[in-house]
Amino acid sequence: MAAGLKLVCALMLCMLVAAAPMANALTCGQVSIAMKPCMGYLMSGGDRPPTPCCNGVKSLVSQARTTTDRQQACECLKSAAGAMHNLKRDVAAGLPDKCGVNIPYKISSSTNCKSVK
Repeated sequence: MAAGLKLVCALMLCMLVAAAPMANALTCGQVSIAMKPCMGYLMSGGDRPPTPCCNGVKSLVSQARTTTDRQQACECLKSAAGAMHNLKRDVAAGLPDKCGVNIPYKISSSTNCKSVK
C-alpha cells in the first residue's frame, strides 16, 4: 500500500504548490478522498471498479461544477498519476467510462489541464 501513501503525499503536495483556490473551490484533498477507494483497482485493474470507487468518481464529477474546479481536479489527478509508478495507465484513463460518467479530460500524467473547460 506504499503506492497509496505516495498518491496521498502527491495530492497533498499538489495542494501546497497549487495556486490559491477561490473560496469553496475544489481541493486536492477532496480529490484524494474521492479517489481513495479506487487505489487497488488503478494498480491491479479488473473487469469493473468497485462500487465505492465509482461513487467517489461520481462525487468528484458532481463537485467539479466550474471550469476552475475541473482544472483543479485535473491537475490533482495528473500529479497523482505521475507519482504512481505502478499505476495501470490504461485503467486510469478508462475509469470514468467504467463508472458511467463523463469527464472532459483523460486521467493521465500528460493531460493538458489548462485546456479543460
